[in-house]
Amino acid sequence: MKKLIAAAVVAFLGTTGVASAMTLQEALSNDLRQPVSHERDKYRHPAETLAFFGVKDSMTVIELWPGSGWYAEILAPYLARNGQYVAANFETSPKEDTKGNQYRAKLGKAFEDWLSVNAAKVGKATIVTFDPPAKTKLGETGTADVVLTFRNIHNWAWNNQAEAMFSAAFDVLKPGGVLGVVEHRANPGMDMKLGYMEEGAVIKLAEAAGFKLEKKSEINANPKDTKDYAEGVWTLPPSLRLGDTDKDKYLAIGESDRMTLKFVKPATKQ
Repeated sequence: MKKLIAAAVVAFLGTTGVASAMTLQEALSNDLRQPVSHERDKYRHPAETLAFFGVKDSMTVIELWPGSGWYAEILAPYLARNGQYVAANFETSPKEDTKGNQYRAKLGKAFEDWLSVNAAKVGKATIVTFDPPAKTKLGETGTADVVLTFRNIHNWAWNNQAEAMFSAAFDVLKPGGVLGVVEHRANPGMDMKLGYMEEGAVIKLAEAAGFKLEKKSEINANPKDTKDYAEGVWTLPPSLRLGDTDKDKYLAIGESDRMTLKFVKPATKQ
């Protein structure tokens, strides 16, 4: 009987020590996801978004600046069996002791701890430090299938780091590889400091790095977002920077209006 049980365990875990491969729908309900994460699904549409980008469980996927790990809770276990999740994480030992660096370092360390604690469920998931312009290498050239970034580009654009980010993504992707972008979408002429980016500007940055725009999606569009808030995009959930002031109003609007863009690294000419 003990031998039969042991054989069953090996069959379930396989040689890597992680559970059997998940479907994307199973990944959305895996037990690493926090209740508060599920609450965001109605705004962020993870199943539809990842399907649009063509993410498969056998791929090597790099997520840029995963932050608190909202998408990592889905991607790391989804890729654990047959693929590879790579987090391009914050610098956790910054040279400059600024408020922003302290905040990112704290998040980065918490994310490292999360991966370590959940090692049995995230397989070969690993971390590379991404801190333009000092650290922009995401991996060996031409080794990743997909690079993903969710609501980060405005941060890089503020700090003149966006060109380095797109270049790094282009370098690490295989020919035919995908760069998937979700970003707060600005109206024409908006101040970038409000946290929104003009779609045309994002496309221009990607194309300058060598990418081709394959298609757009309105999966993450939100026509209720008027984009005219004193505290910018952070007025809306999940930040709710104004606290209880008009909280119900902003909850009714929901999260920001977002562009969803799929770029492709052109295949090498034969």
